[in-house]
Amino acid sequence: MKIRFASTLTVAVLCTLGAAAHAQDTDVNAEKARANFARPVVLAADDVRAFAPPPAGFADAQPGSAQGKVEPFTYASSVTGTRRTAMVWLPAGYDKSRRYPVLYLLHGIGGNQDEWRGYVRAPQVLDNLLAAGKIVPMIVVMPNGRALADDRSPPENKVFTPENAAGFARFERDLLDSLVPAVDAAYPTLKDSAHRAIGGLSMGGGQALNFGLGHPEAFNWVAGFSPAPNTEAPAKLAAEAAQAKGKLKLVYLSCGNRDGLINVAQGVHRQLRDQGVAHVWNVDGYGHDRDSWAENLYHYAQLIFR
Repeated sequence: MKIRFASTLTVAVLCTLGAAAHAQDTDVNAEKARANFARPVVLAADDVRAFAPPPAGFADAQPGSAQGKVEPFTYASSVTGTRRTAMVWLPAGYDKSRRYPVLYLLHGIGGNQDEWRGYVRAPQVLDNLLAAGKIVPMIVVMPNGRALADDRSPPENKVFTPENAAGFARFERDLLDSLVPAVDAAYPTLKDSAHRAIGGLSMGGGQALNFGLGHPEAFNWVAGFSPAPNTEAPAKLAAEAAQAKGKLKLVYLSCGNRDGLINVAQGVHRQLRDQGVAHVWNVDGYGHDRDSWAENLYHYAQLIFR
């Protein structure tokens, strides 16, 4: 996947342009996207780390340590009319006779179902946490968040098209109506919102906030890591979260203090704070990159399903 080799600036441009296309803003170009990303980062007093950094090697495979299994999972989509593929992580010691909570992890605009597995190294993060007894055994679903009949990652010159970005908005119904029921039918899951979490990076971070806070009947644990400008208006999200206070168990927000898109997450954080919605706000020392996303998965995974 090409995003692995892109510079931080290129990745952020992808997110910004894709979000603009989602909004059907036809007056968008790379120059404007770069200018948007390059604007000064302005930090407030509470834009600080909520956690200490993970230990060295937290995202590396540990020799001799038990490892989970990653397998492809196909399902029929009522949105695209096709069979689609997600990647599923099953924890070490997976036992079909017991039931597990489920975490859904959503990728960025240039990625696909392999981004969390390959670029961020989510399985290694989770394997190490489980081996150390720091997380609840869970099933993790890493879907393709581009709900199009042709859902392959587009070539770089077509990432910015309205069609590509629109697929991310269409994924809301694909996720809720097709993927979640299919996962619950195929795996021994705990089939209620209290045992279902969602999180995402960049464009997927916006999706996770939009879909999770908009559907507390489906997800009680919601996280946006470096959410991109496809994120709904902060006041709207905060109002949804406030309305769902009795259901939501955790809202988790993060971003790097060198990420030009931090204003998106800051806006959501401030609205949540002003509307009295308890949440985690973690500002690490990174830009718009995998180091931030891997670290925040490390922290978020330890908090959910407790």
